[in-house]
Amino acid sequence: MEFFLPHLSTDSSMPLYERLYRAFREAILTGQLAEGEKLPSKRQLADYLSISQTTIETTYHQLVDEGYVLALPRKGYFVQNSTELIRSEPIAQNTQQEITAPSYRYDFHPGKIDLSHFPLDQWRKCARDVLTDRNRELLHLGHPQGDLTLRQQIASYLYQSRGVRCTPEQVIIGSGTEQLLPFLLRLLGDEGVLAIEDPGYSLTHHFSQNSAYRAVPVAVDEEGMQVSLLWETAATAAYITPAHQFPTGAILSASRRNQLLKWASETGGYIIEDDYDSEFRYVGMPIPALQGFDTQDRVIYLSTFSKSLMPSLRIAYTVVPLHLLEMYRARFGHYAATVPRFDQATLTQFMALGYFEKHVNRMRKLYKRKLDLLHKVGEQHREWLHISGDQAGMHVIIDCKTSYTGEQLRTILAEKGIRISALDHYRIDRKAYSSKLLLGFGGIPDEQMEAALQELFQQLSQYHA
Repeated sequence: MEFFLPHLSTDSSMPLYERLYRAFREAILTGQLAEGEKLPSKRQLADYLSISQTTIETTYHQLVDEGYVLALPRKGYFVQNSTELIRSEPIAQNTQQEITAPSYRYDFHPGKIDLSHFPLDQWRKCARDVLTDRNRELLHLGHPQGDLTLRQQIASYLYQSRGVRCTPEQVIIGSGTEQLLPFLLRLLGDEGVLAIEDPGYSLTHHFSQNSAYRAVPVAVDEEGMQVSLLWETAATAAYITPAHQFPTGAILSASRRNQLLKWASETGGYIIEDDYDSEFRYVGMPIPALQGFDTQDRVIYLSTFSKSLMPSLRIAYTVVPLHLLEMYRARFGHYAATVPRFDQATLTQFMALGYFEKHVNRMRKLYKRKLDLLHKVGEQHREWLHISGDQAGMHVIIDCKTSYTGEQLRTILAEKGIRISALDHYRIDRKAYSSKLLLGFGGIPDEQMEAALQELFQQLSQYHA
C-alpha cells in the first residue's frame, strides 16, 4: 500500500486520535511527509489500521486547525509548508528526555477527582463478568452509536436523575467531549456560528479556530450566559453549561432558560447543553436539564462519565433530537463506535447492578464534606477572601482582595508547589484582569484537605490588600 503509515505510540492512557495526530505531526515536522504530499484517505487508513473513520476524521481536523494540513474539497488532505517548524536535529529516542509534567504538593486543578473512594472491587467484578466465552461477540465492531444495552442504561438514568426525555435510539456514545463536540458541529452543518460562554470551557476556544465554524463569545454573569447578548449575534448554535457554568459556577436562571429556549425556537438555532458535573449538587433539589423543558427539539444534550466515574474511562454521550438522526445515519452511520465494546459492556453491568448510583451518592456526600471544610477554613480569612460558585460541582471561585492578578497569583503559588488556575485563563475577552482563582477540591485526598487549604490561604494572605 503506497501511503505513509504512522507509527502509533503504545501509551494506552492517551486517546487513540491523539496518538494518531502526534504521529502525523512528527512526520510532518521531521520531513517524513513532504510539502504537498497527500495523506491517505480516511477509508484507506481506517481499513489498514483497523480503527474507526471517526478517529481519523478527528485527527485530520486537528491537523487542519493547526495548519499542518490543507483540506481540499473532493481532493483530500495535503501537507502544508512547514519549513519553519522542521527540526534541525532528529527526535531524541530516549524516552527519559521527554518533558514530564511538574509535580505539586497540592493540586487544586478542577479536572481532578477523588481516587481513593472508587469502588475498584465492584468494577473488577463487572469486568470479570464481561470477559467470558459467552461474550465473544464483543470482539466484533458494535453499533456505530454504541451498544444498545448501554444506551438503554444511559437513557433510563438520564430520565430519572436529570429529567431528560429520550429513547436509546437518540443516544450516541463517544470517547469524550472533545470527540463529540466537533462531531455535533459537523452534524449541524458544514459551517455556522457557535456562541460560547465567556469565560468558558477551554475546549470551545480551541474549536473557535475551526474554519467551518466561527465562534462568538457571549459574556457570563452571576445568572449564567447573558442571553440578551445572544440575540445580537448571528449564532446558529449555542454551547452552554446551564446547571453549573464552567468555570464561574453560575446557575442559569429560570428566566434566562426560557429566553434561551425562545431564542432557539425563533431563530432555528440549536442549544448544546453540556451537563458535565450535574450529579454533584449540594444546595436544594437537583436542577433539571434544559433538554427536559424543550418542546421544539432544539436542545442537544451532552455529558460524560469523567467526573462521576473516572477521566480515563473516555466515555461520553450525547442525546440528539429525533429529526437529526436521519442526517446522522446518512453522514456518519458507516463509522464505527470510538469506545471499546468491553469498556461499554463493563459500564453497562456497573449501572445495571446499581453500583453507579450508589457510587455517585457516596461521592456526593464526600465532596460535600470537602466543600464544607473549604468554607470552614476560608471563613478564617473572610476579611479578604470571598468564595462563590459553590452550589454544585467540584470547584469554586475564590476572589482575593489584592492588587495582584489571578495569573500572577497562580505563578507565585506554582513556585510554592501549589497548583491552581486563574479565572482569566478561561476568558476570551481579556479587556480587564481579575484576581479570581479557580479552586478544584475534588482531587485533594481527605487526609490532606485541611492542610492543603491552610497552606493555600496562608500563602494568599501575604498578598491581599
